[in-house]
Amino acid sequence: MTTQTVTAQLMLNTGESVALSSTFTDGTESELTTSGVVGTGGGISATSIGTFADGKVITAILQAPASSGGSDGNGFVTYAYIARRGSIVKCFPVAKLGVASEPMPCNFRLQAGDTIRCLTAYSAAQKRQVSLNIISNTGVQAIFSVTPTGAGNNNLTHILSGQSFGESLQGQQVRSHFAVGKEQSLSAGSQVFYLNDRGLPAGGCLMTNPDDLQLMPNSAGLVSIALNDVARTVTSA
Repeated sequence: MTTQTVTAQLMLNTGESVALSSTFTDGTESELTTSGVVGTGGGISATSIGTFADGKVITAILQAPASSGGSDGNGFVTYAYIARRGSIVKCFPVAKLGVASEPMPCNFRLQAGDTIRCLTAYSAAQKRQVSLNIISNTGVQAIFSVTPTGAGNNNLTHILSGQSFGESLQGQQVRSHFAVGKEQSLSAGSQVFYLNDRGLPAGGCLMTNPDDLQLMPNSAGLVSIALNDVARTVTSA
């Protein structure tokens, strides 16, 4: 199995800058912990972010969770989030080391037990994965993903529950979103479409390749969500 190192840097309301670093087995979601070594002076032992900073507030994402790329630099982080009691409470953007333009403001208070979870991809099949991050008007945060295997319609499902887009967020509205995709050229419109129960596009989210551009949430193509709505990418191969 292939592995790669994921790192991140967070700013807290106390003025602390927290380095995180862990080694991930590709295709297996794991925890990103505080870094044991941040320089010649040493660092702190590997600890869950909620344990290290219980009650403190993340005020900025100085470096989004970013991959070393593995042995040939082609690996990447497909999604990252803060987990609390089995739920997604904060979606994180992801990055490629060296591809960033500015820190991202954040306002999230940590609790004991919070963990940062990431998934990395490396193989040709894994790198086809598309991940969609959603923040709804009620504050719900969710991640949907799919790994296309060829040409066709590919509906994204919730990474934890396996439910569809509409089943997970029925009655809510998309307030902000961003999508990660490495092979945009194989997806119609290089985006994830939001389709209603008649199969008509009501909105969508453009994919970003973290190799080329820093991921930023956006508020274009937003929709109100009904039970039978789906999030879909249409691939040509």
